[in-house]
Amino acid sequence: MTQLADPAPAGGQRFLPNLFRTTAFKLTAVYLVVFALFAAFVLGYVAWNAKTLLDDQIRSTIDAEIQGLAEQQRLGGIRRLVQVIERRSRGPGASLYLVVTPTGERIAGNIEALQPGTLDRPGEREIQYARSSEALDQVNHALVRVFMLPAGFRLLVGRDVEERERLRVIIKRAAAWSLVLVVVLGCFGGWFVARRVLKRIDGMTDSARSIMAGDLKGRLSISGTGDELDRLALNLNAMLDRIGELMSGMQQVSDNIAHDLKTPLTRLRNRAEEALRIAETPEQLRAALDGSIDEADGLIRVFNALLMIARLETRQISDSMAPLDLAEIVDGLGELYEPLAEEAGLSLSVAVEPGLSLTGNRELIGQALANLIDNALKYGKPEGDAPTTVEVTARRVGEMVELGVADHGAGIPEADRARVLERFVRLDKSRTKPGFGLGLALASAVARLHGGAVQLADNAPGLRVVMSLPLAPPAVESPAVEEPAGSTSQPKPAGFQSA
Repeated sequence: MTQLADPAPAGGQRFLPNLFRTTAFKLTAVYLVVFALFAAFVLGYVAWNAKTLLDDQIRSTIDAEIQGLAEQQRLGGIRRLVQVIERRSRGPGASLYLVVTPTGERIAGNIEALQPGTLDRPGEREIQYARSSEALDQVNHALVRVFMLPAGFRLLVGRDVEERERLRVIIKRAAAWSLVLVVVLGCFGGWFVARRVLKRIDGMTDSARSIMAGDLKGRLSISGTGDELDRLALNLNAMLDRIGELMSGMQQVSDNIAHDLKTPLTRLRNRAEEALRIAETPEQLRAALDGSIDEADGLIRVFNALLMIARLETRQISDSMAPLDLAEIVDGLGELYEPLAEEAGLSLSVAVEPGLSLTGNRELIGQALANLIDNALKYGKPEGDAPTTVEVTARRVGEMVELGVADHGAGIPEADRARVLERFVRLDKSRTKPGFGLGLALASAVARLHGGAVQLADNAPGLRVVMSLPLAPPAVESPAVEEPAGSTSQPKPAGFQSA
């Protein structure tokens, strides 16, 4: 016989098992036990103090009775003591009295029955008794003292402890109801808190599942209370935003690589095919191979630049930070690029504030500044009567050092300045120049590694690029990174001139 599958559990049936597993419910249960124990301790302490206080009051009353009876015995002997006890025992709210003969016969008092052996030894004790006016089966409790009188007579004086017992019963009842109330309210509070927390956690879980299913635009909900769950959701949303940016950047880089590297790869293939087809002499074959090698070197430089940017962005740099003199780096690059500037019909001006030094990576900062100067020489050719000077400056501004490269060329529109800092981004008017759009991206990555940033500004006319670096950048962890097979050594500043 075919069995039907069990129906899916309803929402409430699913909720209860999850409720008992929540941290909120467990914490509530722990607090409930702690509060219950604390309440029991407080009530027990109150009951103990109340019993002690009543016992002290009873003893004080007994002491006063004993002192009065002792005075009466001293004045009139046993006979007067018996008369006084007979009179006092008949009064309302009287204490407990009993006088017996040496043989145990009752002479006077308001106690009818006692536990056997009660009068055998003197001292204070708590006993059970029955009054003369009550049925013998009605047992009461009292705190009494027994005294041995002259000629073998014995005297018992005490007070009933019914009030104390009644108070103890009241406290026990109050403790029981208090514990029941604590448990009920604690369970309800735990259920309410856990249900609310679980509802938010379930919402976050549903959002996470939709994100894992491919909805990368989904975000965790925020209640606006500012609690720890809101802070967690904010951090996770920020992480998702960053992941989205990285994935978008990866897709864009992939598209740009496919677009910008297609031309040199096609050119490399055509050169090799042409060499196979028309090369008839060793000189022609060598010329074709030299051109192919130049194209391959250009591609290697591009991939080295990509590898360097990736290392900078993931902070995987094996070179340690060290104090360095910026004047030496800037002056050296000025001397290196001055002949290239003259060939381009430009003049190179270098102005360095004396005494500039910071902690950083000499080669990386040199590479970044070299790329900025190279871009200025390629794209900074002025139009009309604009100045033909490319200014390279280094100065201290507060706790930062600003390395600036300014030209008087066509510049970059303000809407495109943030975009050109990304990899493989080249504006349409710059595609006639050699390069792959990696120079500014590398400079920006170097600045971020040192805790700084790259800003692009209008030079009226032209472009001014400023790389701001802190004097003391944050510590950088430098795990060793395995070189990819076939990769070249880390490039020097001049190695990225065509990027």
